[in-house]
Amino acid sequence: MFRKSPISERLLHIAGSGTLKISALAQEMKAKGIEVIDLSVGEPDFPTPSNIKEAAKRAIDANFTKYTANEGITELKAAIVHKFREDNGIEYAPDEVIVSSGAKNCLYNLFVAMIDSGDEVIIPAPYWVSYPEQVKLAQGTPVIVQTKEENSFLLTPSELESVITSNTKALVLNNPCNPTGATYTCEQLLELAELAVSKGIYIIADEIYEKLVYDGFRFCSMAALSDTIKHKTIIINGVSKAYSMTGWRIGYAAGPKAIISAMAKVQSHNTSNACSISQMASLEAIRGTQTEVFNMVAEFQNRRNYILSRVHSIPDISCYEPKGAFYLFPNFSAYYDRQFEGMQILSSSDLCHYLLKYARVAVVPGMVFGADNYIRLSYATSMENIEEGMDRIIEAMQKL
Repeated sequence: MFRKSPISERLLHIAGSGTLKISALAQEMKAKGIEVIDLSVGEPDFPTPSNIKEAAKRAIDANFTKYTANEGITELKAAIVHKFREDNGIEYAPDEVIVSSGAKNCLYNLFVAMIDSGDEVIIPAPYWVSYPEQVKLAQGTPVIVQTKEENSFLLTPSELESVITSNTKALVLNNPCNPTGATYTCEQLLELAELAVSKGIYIIADEIYEKLVYDGFRFCSMAALSDTIKHKTIIINGVSKAYSMTGWRIGYAAGPKAIISAMAKVQSHNTSNACSISQMASLEAIRGTQTEVFNMVAEFQNRRNYILSRVHSIPDISCYEPKGAFYLFPNFSAYYDRQFEGMQILSSSDLCHYLLKYARVAVVPGMVFGADNYIRLSYATSMENIEEGMDRIIEAMQKL
């Protein structure tokens, strides 16, 4: 008798998170007593600010522990609306905003709400690992566009236009970008947005690293460019990166009412509301003092300057100087086709395993971001760890 597989056909084509795999390997080594410097992490190493933690404690003491409205509590949505108005110059109504269990959950709800089988979603590479997999889970087709290091890893209008078809439904644009740290000026965004809108394409603007920009760079939100562009844009954001609240799991999205309502319908059958305590903490994060955010950004810039100088000291390595997020994305391909003690280095995955084994440093292979010539180094860790980690990487590279 024929029996179907317990695993769906759809899931057989989905890759697990490459960033989480590296972290898991590093944790396994640490559990065995092996000291590993972790430069793979995608979260700030700073504690959540005290005022935010105190707000969560007050919520617990007040027994704010029940279900909330599916789309988020009224006060938090009002604070998000105010944030968009004051920080970005964008006007949204409360029913154009939804709060979810992390920005990743916002994205998943959005793709399920928007994408049908056969719909194409344009994703510039290097990309955050979950974009193409979430599109495929929604039965859409990810269309990957390779950006160039010499163009600061920015998508150009000609590159965008070359992959637009009659099936194109949306463009995903991560600004600032994980893994490259690439950032777009208002003028660069406008060129892309006007082209997308002229073709009837929606823009999914992932702006989760919005506040983490350096060297006086002025962040520009996609939906702020014009009312026409705003009506075709869905913004994804959250509190994880700016407020060091990754574990609190709060993200939010803003966009056309019909799309937000569709996302709410998906969410009602998925997670339901986001955590009540985390919503109260996020309310304080958004409307409270921003001093710790400024302090964190200043420290990240110092770390970026240091780790970039160390990477540049390695022969035959090129590395774009990022203006946002907290990653470097250097090109290590000059060291491929080499070997050490029988270990062949043929790809970014091989190189990362080599560095984990011989340098005891965890980094992420570029292949999981769609760019195998590169590796991702996070500077979201202490300066002491960065110094020791780079010492070990440089020593290991000298052996090759």
